[in-house]
Amino acid sequence: MPENSTEVTAAGIARLAGVGRAAVSNWRRRHADFPKPVGGTETSPSFALPAVEQWLRDQGKLAEVPLRERVWQQVAGHPAGAVPALVHTGCALLLLRTAPKTWPEIAAAPDERMADVLSLALDKALTARFGPAAEDGRAVHTPSGTELLPSVPLLRAVAELAAGTGAGETFEFLLGRQLDANPRQYTLTPPGLAELMAALVEAGERPARTVLDPAAGTGALLRAVADPAALYAQETDPDLAALTALRLALHTDTGCALAARTADTLRADAFPQLAADAVLCHPPFNERNWGHDELAYDPRWEYGFPARTESELAWVQHALAHLREGGTAVLLMPPAAASRRSGRRIRADLLRRGALRAVIALPAGAAPPYGIPLHLWVLRKPGSGAHPSPELLLVDTAEPAEPASGGQPSATGGRDRLDWQAVRRAVLDAWQSFEGSAPAGDRPGAGRAVPVIELLDDDVDLAPARHLPPPAAAGGPGELIRVRERLAETLGRTGALTPPAVTLSDPAHWPLTTVGELARAGALQLRTGGSGTGPGPVLTEHDVLGSTAPSGSLPTDGPSEEPVLVEPGDVVVPVLGGGSAARVIDDATAGAALGRNLQLLRPDPAALDPWFLAGFLRGTANNRQASSYASTATRLDARRLQLPRLPLAEQQRYGERFRALAEFEDALRLAGRLGGQLVQGMYDGLTDGTVAPK
Repeated sequence: MPENSTEVTAAGIARLAGVGRAAVSNWRRRHADFPKPVGGTETSPSFALPAVEQWLRDQGKLAEVPLRERVWQQVAGHPAGAVPALVHTGCALLLLRTAPKTWPEIAAAPDERMADVLSLALDKALTARFGPAAEDGRAVHTPSGTELLPSVPLLRAVAELAAGTGAGETFEFLLGRQLDANPRQYTLTPPGLAELMAALVEAGERPARTVLDPAAGTGALLRAVADPAALYAQETDPDLAALTALRLALHTDTGCALAARTADTLRADAFPQLAADAVLCHPPFNERNWGHDELAYDPRWEYGFPARTESELAWVQHALAHLREGGTAVLLMPPAAASRRSGRRIRADLLRRGALRAVIALPAGAAPPYGIPLHLWVLRKPGSGAHPSPELLLVDTAEPAEPASGGQPSATGGRDRLDWQAVRRAVLDAWQSFEGSAPAGDRPGAGRAVPVIELLDDDVDLAPARHLPPPAAAGGPGELIRVRERLAETLGRTGALTPPAVTLSDPAHWPLTTVGELARAGALQLRTGGSGTGPGPVLTEHDVLGSTAPSGSLPTDGPSEEPVLVEPGDVVVPVLGGGSAARVIDDATAGAALGRNLQLLRPDPAALDPWFLAGFLRGTANNRQASSYASTATRLDARRLQLPRLPLAEQQRYGERFRALAEFEDALRLAGRLGGQLVQGMYDGLTDGTVAPK
C-alpha cells in the first residue's frame, strides 16, 4: 500500500457504496477480510481508499467508483487536510484553464519532478491573475514543490475530471462538498439571496462594473454579479480567502480584473483608495471585537462613531466609504440594527443625508441565522450637489404574497420552503417603482415610501413592520368568505372519509421479508435523493411530511448530473427525524426530482402493490426496529423495514384501505390549514375593523 494513499472514513465508504453507515459497520463485524483501519481514532477510524475500493469490488458491492467521487475522497483524505488540497486543486485548475497546453508536459514527468515544475508554472498563472506574490495580503500564495508533492495523484485525477466537466464546474463541485461537509465552519450566503442582492445594485442608472465585497466569505455575492469589469474581495480567514479567490478566478473571464486580499477589513483595509460602483456585503453579526478602541478617529465614520455593540453600522460606513458618488451598496443586516437605541444617531444621519435608501425585511430562513427575518439595507453614496432623498423605502417580504406551493400556505416554513422567485419579484418591483424605473403598484402591507421626517423621532426605528399599513385580513373579507366555504366543504369531506368502526382480531403472524431482500430479488428498486442539477421542481422531505406539492429547486450550476425523478406508484420515505411517513407518488407529483434525506422505493407492480408497501412502512414498530439513534438525530435504514409475504390480491385489499386512510389524512391536513387561515384572518379583520362583530 502506498505510504501516502488517501484515507476514507466509514461515512465515505457508505457514500461510495450507496449504503448507510450501519451497513458499513455490519461489513466490518461480519467480514474478517474487511480492510483494517490505518488511521483516525477508535470511535472514528479511517481506512486506505485503494484497499476499500478493491474489497468492495471483490464483494460485488461496487462496480466502479465514479471519478468525481474518487477525486473528492482524495481531497477529504489529503494528508495536509481538505482545505490545502482544495487550494492546490484550484491552482491547478486555473493553470489548466489559462494555459491548457502546458499541462500534458508537466503531468508526464515523475511525481517529484512534476511537483517542482508545477510550482513554477503555478507561480506564473497566479501572478498573471492576482498580481505579484510580494503584494501585501495576496490571498493565494504559490505552493512549493514540497507542498505539492502529496497532491500530485490528486491533481492528475482533477485534470482528468476537468477534461469532462470543465475547470470551473469541477472546482464548484469540490468546494460545494467541502462546504456541505463542514456547515458550522462557514457562514453561507444562499444563491437566491446573493442573486437578489446583486440584482439590486445592477438596477441602478449606471451599471455596476466594479464591485467590492469587504467580507467575501465563500465569494457567493461577487459570483452573482453579471459581467463585471473588476471584482475586489477581502476576507479575514486566509484559507477561505484563498478558496474564494480561486473560485472567482475560475468563474470570471480573464478580462475581469480580480483582486483578493486577506486581512481584517475594519482594522486593515486592503483597498483604502477604492471607489467602486457597488458594494455587496454579508458582514459578521454581533461582533464585539471589531476594533472599537483602535478605530475611534477613523475617517470612515462620516455618519458617527459606532458603539461597541454596533459593529454592523461600522460595516455600513465602510461600504459607503468605498463607493463612488451615486454608487450603491447592499448589506445583509440583523433586524436589531434597524431599531437598537445605541445606533439611532447614525441611522438618523444616514437618513438626513440621503445615504440610506431602503430597508427590506426578508422572510425567516433567507440566510443564517435561519430562525429570524434578516434585513437588506440599500445605500447610495450622496453626491456633492445632490439633494437628500425625502423618503425611505420600507419593504416587508416576511410573509410572501405568493406561497411556494400551489397557493397553499407553508406548513413548515424555513429555508427549504422559501420561494425566492416571489421574494425577488416583490423586492425588485418595489425598488424599481421607488427609483422611478417601473410603474408604482399598490402592495398593502408589503411596501411603502415613508417620508424621512416621520422616521426622525427619538428611536429612529426603521423596522419595516412598524411603519407599513397592515395587509387586508387574509386577503380581505371576500377571501375570508371563500376560506370559510372551503373549510366547510373540506370538513364535510373529512366526515365522509372517516374510517368505519374497526373490527378487532388477534395479532397476525405473517411470514416477513425486508425491503433489502425485496430489492435483491428484483421486486423493487431503491434510490437515494439529493443529487442532480438543472431546472424543475424538487420533492423535499417537508413536502412528503406535509403532503404538499414539490417546493424545492435544483442547483443550476456545478457538474451536470441527472437527478432521480419520481414516477407514479413510487413510494418515498424520509430517512431522518424518527417519524413514520411514506408517500405514494401520483400523476401530479410525477417528474419532480427526489430531494435530500429521502429514499425512493420503486415496486414492481406485478409483485408489490404500492399502497400496501407504503402502509406497512408506516407502522410504528416497523420504523422503530429499522431506525438507528445518534446523539442528535434518528436515521431510518429503509432496507431493514419489514413487510408480510402476501399474495398480490391480498396486498391490494390492504392497499385500498391504506389509500383511504391517506385520503382521510390529507383532508384533515387541509382542514387544519384552512382553519388556521380562517382563525387568523378573523383576528386580523376584527382588530383592524374590516370585519364587524356579530
